[in-house]
Amino acid sequence: MEKTSVVTGAASGVGQAVSLKLVQNGWRVAIVGRSAAKLEQTLRMAGKHAAAMLPVECDVADSDAVSRAGSRVMEHFGRIDLLVNSAGTNVPKRSLAELSLEDYRKMMTSNLDGAYYWTQAVLPAMRAQGCGTIVNIVSDAGKLASPKAGPAYVMSKFGLAGLTQSTNAEERARGIRACAIFPGDINTPILDKRPTAPDAVAREKMLQPDDVAECVMLCVNLPLRAIVEELMIRPR
Repeated sequence: MEKTSVVTGAASGVGQAVSLKLVQNGWRVAIVGRSAAKLEQTLRMAGKHAAAMLPVECDVADSDAVSRAGSRVMEHFGRIDLLVNSAGTNVPKRSLAELSLEDYRKMMTSNLDGAYYWTQAVLPAMRAQGCGTIVNIVSDAGKLASPKAGPAYVMSKFGLAGLTQSTNAEERARGIRACAIFPGDINTPILDKRPTAPDAVAREKMLQPDDVAECVMLCVNLPLRAIVEELMIRPR
């Protein structure tokens, strides 16, 4: 039986790395992103494995769009074994003194609501199958607030950790497991949205997207009887 996954934020960064790792390991992957052109880059990087990928243009902050996208994945693949919620964003003006209401709402919808929408979109299929895995890419900001991350980002990540716990509390009896991964600094495009973007030397010392992708594979490859509820990884 071919295993099918859905990965959000698949056009770059961790989502892209996870998508490539999965397809290289024999998974069929629905790659979700807002830009069809950027998803095309992920397909090109997949090379000979691209035929096992389904590009899905979708804004995770739009609940109706997520519902339609979930239906499209089911129609195309027939099942969903794994959801990786990797989409997320931040803004340069992120402190309490600067954060606008518009940017606050943007981060909450992209970082938290989108993961909730996708979780709700895949759960019916997973319940019918009697199994499934949901991996939420959180952040160490979901454990401890810091000015570096900003309050809206921190709040969204604490909420994502709560979504993970709630999923396990309610769904594990149905064979569904959820894992929250809490990475430290990762060298991804979101760094360009910091008030002062780190330089190349600093980025080299950070986690790389492939490091987090390996963590996802660890959670996914364990027997279904085992749940990695939380996994924290930081640069050495």
